[in-house]
Amino acid sequence: MTPSLILAALWAVVANLLAMLPSRDNHWRSAYVLTAAGIPILGYVTFQNGPWIGLAVLMAGMSVLRWPVIHLGRWTKARWQGKTPARD
Repeated sequence: MTPSLILAALWAVVANLLAMLPSRDNHWRSAYVLTAAGIPILGYVTFQNGPWIGLAVLMAGMSVLRWPVIHLGRWTKARWQGKTPARD
């Protein structure tokens, strides 16, 4: 196993551990930190293992951080339609 995949696996373990902890802000702070750490790891995985493995790791990360992805999709759709995004 390459070092980049080991880092990606450690990222996934940390993400799951953080999800188990109680949070006052619905884990948004953790999501920001995980995103900031995950983007370079994703680039490293893609560089070392190729685009298909990088895509698989991206999909795994998106499944862990699904609410930020959903909110990004809603925001993008609202921007394309010229509306302001609705707040939950």
